[in-house]
Amino acid sequence: MARKLAGFNLPGPFRADQLKPGDPYELSGGHPIECLPVGGRGSRANLIGATILDSDPDVESAGVDTGFALTPDTLRAPDVAVGNVTDAPGWVKGTAPPLAVEYADTGQDEAELMAKIADLLAAGTRLVWVVRLVGPHRVEIHAPESAMRLAYPGEMLAAPGILRNPVPVAALFDRDAAHEVTLRNLLQRKGYRDLEQVREDGKIEGKLEGKAEGKAEGRNEGELAALRDALILILDQRAFSIGPGQHAAIRDCVDPEQLRQWLRLAIGATAESEIFGASANGA
Repeated sequence: MARKLAGFNLPGPFRADQLKPGDPYELSGGHPIECLPVGGRGSRANLIGATILDSDPDVESAGVDTGFALTPDTLRAPDVAVGNVTDAPGWVKGTAPPLAVEYADTGQDEAELMAKIADLLAAGTRLVWVVRLVGPHRVEIHAPESAMRLAYPGEMLAAPGILRNPVPVAALFDRDAAHEVTLRNLLQRKGYRDLEQVREDGKIEGKLEGKAEGKAEGRNEGELAALRDALILILDQRAFSIGPGQHAAIRDCVDPEQLRQWLRLAIGATAESEIFGASANGA
């Protein structure tokens, strides 16, 4: 949520290098814009949007509230930025994210939002998606020298050259839908088309084993192997660090429902303890 503190036609007195990370301001033409904390709905939406976009197989960098010093006197921080997010402290200077996402909830200053979109597009951002949390669910699509377009649940959002996979509009609002998209993206990063291919590969492996041990047992082991592989892939891709005890629990688990539950938790968890409990880093 943003609220403009000054609205002058002349350039303002402030510069991006006068602000430091953590300061609650953006700048537009040297004028300060106070950036206030978002509510619960907005924060949840920011998280699921960032998770979907960061996991896309073609995305090399993404960030939340990343400060881009677009010019010496313009500093903008999209809710979610895709591309050109450096792994270094301080502002990202002299460049803009190819894709920026803004979540607009109650209290949104519409004039300031339009100014922010204009600043980003002028600096080189190719697409700005504004996800409207108030009223009918919809996404505004802003691009340079193009009229704004609307997309609704049931439609797909494409970002050619930025994202490999189209994003279902519904996934930017719905946590469960977002998890499905994220899982597909993470599996594609590891060379799988989707979870169904992981299952099919596991079934083939299980059938081969089943020739010696019995077809029924082979199919069951194939399913378990597929679920274990998928879980390990997600944990690895999301950089979760779990202890040898949890690795052993995954390897030895023969309950497919337990493996599915861990898999569901791993997609949306923010910490290892949310998946395996407080002992996630234990031996």
